[in-house]
This record gives sequence, C-alpha cells and structure tokens, in this order.
Amino acid sequence: MHEPHSQPTSDPPECLDCGACCFADLPHYVPVRGDDYARLGDAAETLTRWQGTRCFMAMSDGHCAALVIDAGSGRFSCSVYADRPDTCRELERGSSECEGERERKYARTRRRLPLL
Repeated sequence: MHEPHSQPTSDPPECLDCGACCFADLPHYVPVRGDDYARLGDAAETLTRWQGTRCFMAMSDGHCAALVIDAGSGRFSCSVYADRPDTCRELERGSSECEGERERKYARTRRRLPLL
C-alpha cells in the first residue's frame, strides 16, 4: 500500500504525493524574476510579495500560496503549474535537490495536513 508523505526512499514519490519542495518557513523562499512575474499574469499580484526590489512567491501557513492541498486525498497540486517560476521548473523529481527537499521537509508536510 502506498503511503503519501513518507520519509524519502530511493524511488521518489510522484510530486502530487509529496509537495515537500513547496514548504518553507522563509518569506523569501521562491524567487520570482521578470519572466516569471510576466508568466504569472493576473495571479502575480496576489501570489507574490516584494522585499525591496526583489520579488518572491507568497507563503501561506508555511507553504507556497500557489500550493493546493486536498486534505481528503492528501495530494498536492500547484494552482499556477503551467506558469510556475523557473526555480520550480528547474527542480527535477528524483534529483539530488529533490531528495534534499524530501529529507528536510517530509515531516513538515505530515504535520500540516491534519491542520486543514
């Protein structure tokens, strides 16, 4: 039986079963650059925050504001997936960066789900 949000294994879970990379306690976690901002279109105004001259994806309850969490299924999706920032596009499932995100944050995703 597949258990979503489990500790990292050698076979990474599907992104919809994980979501770890979308969690952070930092308000300036995912940078949004010029092309990213333009690609976000109308959503940019509500999903981004500025710190001085730098723009970042907004964070909400310890995760990216674009992250959609289905508490019933325990699955994750991105409300702006087709238009997501380059930083998100560059993170490849199963890469060493992905593994690092899962190792650091898998427990955080588990703690947040019951709160919904």
